[in-house]
Amino acid sequence: MSLFSLTVPSHTTRVEYRHGAVLRVLEPGRHPRRLGASGRSVDRRESLLAVAPQEVLAADGVSVRVSATVLWAVGDPVAWLERSTDPLGSVYLATQLALRDALAALTSDELARRGATLPAEALTTAVRAVAGEVGVEVREVVVKDVVLPGELRAAALEVVAARSRGAAQLEAARAETAALRSLANGAKLLDDHPALARLRLVQSAPYGSTLVLRLGDGAEGQDPGPDADRAGTR
Repeated sequence: MSLFSLTVPSHTTRVEYRHGAVLRVLEPGRHPRRLGASGRSVDRRESLLAVAPQEVLAADGVSVRVSATVLWAVGDPVAWLERSTDPLGSVYLATQLALRDALAALTSDELARRGATLPAEALTTAVRAVAGEVGVEVREVVVKDVVLPGELRAAALEVVAARSRGAAQLEAARAETAALRSLANGAKLLDDHPALARLRLVQSAPYGSTLVLRLGDGAEGQDPGPDADRAGTR
């Protein structure tokens, strides 16, 4: 410690006063001392402000619970010390109001589909405008949870389950249609090519079966004769 200079630590800003008025704002580093000056140090590091879950009405009148977290840091040390006795209280209230306004524009059905994906940029802008007045720089507002009533959660799960069952049934119907189409094409091919049908019959017979083939000109109404029968074992 020196009688002629003072050192401001890193991530800290020092606001000096003389006779009750702000004399100067000192950034990190070494500075010469001023006679009769006193000062207060302000931490400039980022911090998190947790907003407890609160009941908010959606656009269709359904009550939902929502919570958020604010990433903030001191932006204006003088305003932080001079404008409000509770600057974080102002930020907290501004976040609650911004969440209320954001959910008031959405229905419970939209919230069930979107979950916690609320317009974070709009929330951050709304809170930042109020926080700047008390020297707080809001970096980001993150919505942590949006909790719907139990009945709506159950209904949303049922919709998802029904959609999955419908997709499975549709896929099964497509597979069955493809199989029937393949069978129809095969049957037409066998009708158009009798020799292929006989060959397929021979191929499908179990091993050791006895096949009887009738040979002849195939004319309708004619007796192929006694010598037309041939027996064979596969």
